[in-house]
Amino acid sequence: MSPILIQALQFLLSLSLLIVLHEMGHFIPAKAFKTRVEKFYLFFDVKFSLFKKKIGETVYGIGWLPLGGYVKIAGMIDESMDTEQMSAPPKPWEFRSKPAWQRLIIMLGGVTVNFLIALIIYIFASYYYGDSDISTDSIKDGYWVTNPVFTDLGVQTGDKLVAIDGQRYENYSDLRRNLITAEQFTIERDGQPMQIDLPEDFLGKLSTGEDVSFFELRIPFMVGMVPDSSHNKAAGLEKGDLFKRIDTQQVRYFDQVPPVLEGYSGQTVEAVVLRDGNEVSLPLKVNEEGKLGILPGGTYKQFEEMGYFSIQQKKYGFWESFAVGGQKFVNQISGYWLQLKKIFTPSTGAYKGVGGFKAIFDIFPDTWSWQAFWGITAFLSIMLAVLNLLPIPALDGGHVMFLLYEMISGRKPSDRFMEYAQMVGFFLLLALILFANGNDIYKAIFN
Repeated sequence: MSPILIQALQFLLSLSLLIVLHEMGHFIPAKAFKTRVEKFYLFFDVKFSLFKKKIGETVYGIGWLPLGGYVKIAGMIDESMDTEQMSAPPKPWEFRSKPAWQRLIIMLGGVTVNFLIALIIYIFASYYYGDSDISTDSIKDGYWVTNPVFTDLGVQTGDKLVAIDGQRYENYSDLRRNLITAEQFTIERDGQPMQIDLPEDFLGKLSTGEDVSFFELRIPFMVGMVPDSSHNKAAGLEKGDLFKRIDTQQVRYFDQVPPVLEGYSGQTVEAVVLRDGNEVSLPLKVNEEGKLGILPGGTYKQFEEMGYFSIQQKKYGFWESFAVGGQKFVNQISGYWLQLKKIFTPSTGAYKGVGGFKAIFDIFPDTWSWQAFWGITAFLSIMLAVLNLLPIPALDGGHVMFLLYEMISGRKPSDRFMEYAQMVGFFLLLALILFANGNDIYKAIFN
């Protein structure tokens, strides 16, 4: 199966699962309060449906436009803009006839389910898979840094990232995740700490640059494959060969190789590789671009065995996983809120990094991994819940905003006002979708 197909299947499965469960969150309390649900759809059925079947009073179906899903609740002003139904006298089974507190529960049902999905995934993933991460204390020779966003701030390869906003992190993944919303970080060079303040438009620069790397792990140069098209195909290299020296220069890390090769562009150079514990000397051709034409390989497990860093494996008991999973859930929500805050602050430039369906598609791996799938699905579930809480009339948060106004003031907004608000919200939401997916297209063309 092709890598792109594997990504596509994970993408569709994850989104379909989240959409159906989100809409189920509206459907169940609506039925519990004896409110009629006319439609329950995965994807949008503009003009026609791929599948539909009426069971009882509800039509269940699958639309052809994979931009979300919906439940059509009788007597509710939603994206269907069914003004004819709203002009008739209210019926007992309609949404508008129910008490405000019941309508509030119905509207909050979707995001509640999404938050619960994420929490449950984090808990059971912690129990079933445990945690595997690289200890930051085991990284002795700093990180590999090439991104101009960091090098322009004075960061160099070999610098140790020791703290972010004054806080130290035990795990490499936590370090990278918290760097996205940082205000400052501390590096250590030659034993001396240096504090670096990040510019306000840090995220904007990071998201628009061609180099998307952060503080990458320094790993050795191990041969993964020599393509048939390589100018070193017949040089005698084998998979698993570990580069130790190029000419007279020792190369412990992969990042040391490119600058060495630049000095031998268009020449043949002697390289020493380690193979089965023995050193093997090979003459290798360097092309005009300073490349060997070799694809690197190796796994983190192999690099750990060589002493480059230490991988920590943690297993949790059933009850212990509730606390661990709950903490992951809280951390993801708080982290996403911080990112959202920066996105809606124009001066940060973070809005330039907003992505659409292509960006979501790209975060799925091109090999099937249930552990990765559930981790991404949990994050997307939080993202879907948080975005739906935004006070935009076309979203759940907009309906909640008007319901809270009604409950506090005792006055219900008129149907005409709600129709106009829904139209404004719909066009605003459409603009956000176009902007996010436009960013994807721009990056695909110009980056």
